[in-house]
Amino acid sequence: MITGLAAGGAETQLRLLLRHSRHDAEVVTLYNAGSVADQLRADGVPVHDLGMRSNTEVGAVLRLARLIRRGRYDVVHTHLYRACLYGRVAARLAGVRTVVATEHSLLDDQLEGRSAGRGVRLLYLATERLGRATVAVSAATRDNLLRWGVAPERVLTVPNGLDLDALAFDPTDRAAVRADIGVGADARVVGAVGRLHPGKRFDELIRSLAPTLGESDQLLIVGEGPERASLTALAADLGVAPFVHLVGERPVAPALSAMDVLASPSRYETFGLAVLEGLAAGLPVVFRRCPAVDEMGGDVPGAIRIGSDADLATALAGVVARPARPAPDALTAFDVRGVAARIDDLYERV
Repeated sequence: MITGLAAGGAETQLRLLLRHSRHDAEVVTLYNAGSVADQLRADGVPVHDLGMRSNTEVGAVLRLARLIRRGRYDVVHTHLYRACLYGRVAARLAGVRTVVATEHSLLDDQLEGRSAGRGVRLLYLATERLGRATVAVSAATRDNLLRWGVAPERVLTVPNGLDLDALAFDPTDRAAVRADIGVGADARVVGAVGRLHPGKRFDELIRSLAPTLGESDQLLIVGEGPERASLTALAADLGVAPFVHLVGERPVAPALSAMDVLASPSRYETFGLAVLEGLAAGLPVVFRRCPAVDEMGGDVPGAIRIGSDADLATALAGVVARPARPAPDALTAFDVRGVAARIDDLYERV
């Protein structure tokens, strides 16, 4: 169960895990059955859209409980805040006691990019106790859960998974994507991947690159979201609109092959999936925050950490177009097959 199924990190991660699970599954979205819903259905996974019209539609809990009761599910697994609230309560009403949640986006006092006040925290804790276990996608997320008051024995850390084979550099994809967006073979392409949301700070990326953008230096941003119009306007105001490609939702792996360097200027990341995807594609990655890289320990080839906005342009300027490097060996710990197996083991254990 998930809050929505527009393209995003948690949503695509759910689809990837289901593709490698050894169990059958059906998916419920509270609302916004977007592109990932279509992808799941193409994979043969049934998707139910609860059709909620408001985040305070309490009656949806009863509809959800009826759906769970009809499905006779052994486990209910919830993802993202609203689905966790509604899903845990509905599962209990339906008589399903094996409820697991994955926490993707808790950072300090922010939850899914929004400030989490005392009321949000109390509601989170109250419903968390209705489940059997909460999965944290990083040690940083686990630390935040414990700081909020979740009991340590109820939290385990299982990282997001990567399809390393699918993310590997592909020269055919590189040529096809560049031809599609009108970028020459010899141009250097700086890339970014993520929801077009203020927290990702793609506006700062455009400003940092603006002085150098042109035919030989271009920016490719993969993702959709509420900031599309403002980012488009910013590129136009800075006179670089022809060299900033906002391509919307599309498969990430081919787009990564078209890039020469990936940038992640976000200050608030609870895992840093895009950073790892870039490294898996053989790209150098310039980033502000990535707990997953922190938890690898030591130097990670290709990972270039910056400390301030001023460092962003300097670090990107230092990366020249070059052939893809091998993915760092440390990424094998994130192979989706192993990650999915750990989630399956959890279902059976609880």
